Amino acid sequence: MYDYDLVLAGGGLANGLLAWRLRSLRPELRILLLEGGEHIGGNHTWSFHDSDLTPAQRAWIAPLVSHRWPRYQVAFPERARTLEGGYASIASNDFARVIEGALGAALRTHARIDSLGPTTVRLHDGATLRARAVIDGRGMRHSSRLSLGYQTFLGQELRLAAPHGLDCPVIMDATVAQQGGYRFVYLLPFGPDRILVEDTHYVDSPAWQPERLRANIAAYVQERGWRVSEVLREEQGSLPIVLAGEFEAFWDELHGQPSSGLRAGLFHPTTGYSLPHAVRLADRVAALPGLDAAPLFAAIRAEASSAWRAQRFFRLLNRMLFLAGEPDRRWRVMQRFYGLPAPLIARFYAGQLGLLDKARLLSGKPPVPVAQAMAAACKIHPDQIRKPA
Repeated sequence: MYDYDLVLAGGGLANGLLAWRLRSLRPELRILLLEGGEHIGGNHTWSFHDSDLTPAQRAWIAPLVSHRWPRYQVAFPERARTLEGGYASIASNDFARVIEGALGAALRTHARIDSLGPTTVRLHDGATLRARAVIDGRGMRHSSRLSLGYQTFLGQELRLAAPHGLDCPVIMDATVAQQGGYRFVYLLPFGPDRILVEDTHYVDSPAWQPERLRANIAAYVQERGWRVSEVLREEQGSLPIVLAGEFEAFWDELHGQPSSGLRAGLFHPTTGYSLPHAVRLADRVAALPGLDAAPLFAAIRAEASSAWRAQRFFRLLNRMLFLAGEPDRRWRVMQRFYGLPAPLIARFYAGQLGLLDKARLLSGKPPVPVAQAMAAACKIHPDQIRKPA
């Protein structure tokens, strides 16, 4: 009756990790990963802090890690800081190389999907695949049930004419001109003369101008005194930042369709990072006794529900960041944040803030006007959610 136990639609981060984990732990399952392009993973760099994952989770994704550093830096107009703690990146070419090799015939590329449901996938060539369950991992879906800001970015991996002099990532250089929103440059040194320079903006709309971001990168590189020998590649994107929402209604819109990654709302609400959530989901699905669509949907929804409840405080902080004060002054919120104790900062990125952490984040002199901060915290009620642009 069924062609497969599980079909994964879309070869992005979440579905790629799911397929790889199931192939490793449950090789008896008949799984198929469908990807529309030539390779899974697209053109991306995914990063995470060591503290975002458990030791066991770091161990099983270790073959995917392209680069690892023992510390990272941040810079603001009135604060610069180096923080100890592992930071790692996975390049999409390494992601594809390892996982494609492990999946073998369980991967089908150049597979264009016309439609899908909880147990079927119809391909553009007319074929229909039947499975006990189908997981839709084809990226963020628009929903009127979420109020969003956006982290838009464009990054260029550069080969320089001389060494850049960095020995660790700079995950936020906010000393740059702000340009109407919270802007920073993100630097990943992949080698003595090879570096990813990413121009990043926290803005109200996903609309952006690539040429402006490319010009920003060129100006930043020139100001650093670096000379570019070659642009090796370019990546770009727009990540959702959740301000408020109606979780149950958001999931009801799926009508029982198991989903993963951004499509399931599984990402850090403030940073947009999705790798830790994808790792946890892969572990959870791999541990399920069966993979029928209804219980699988229920398990993924429960995972997302737990994350949503834990992220309530983060959504409040997001509203303060996006809605309080002038856009060009939003950097003050993050500058103050990076003056806090390093363990608290690590717990923030891991999404594991305690009550004392939350009190510490809200105590002291606020980086935005008090009245505006209070108004922003209460501004969006679930019945006043704006639709994404």
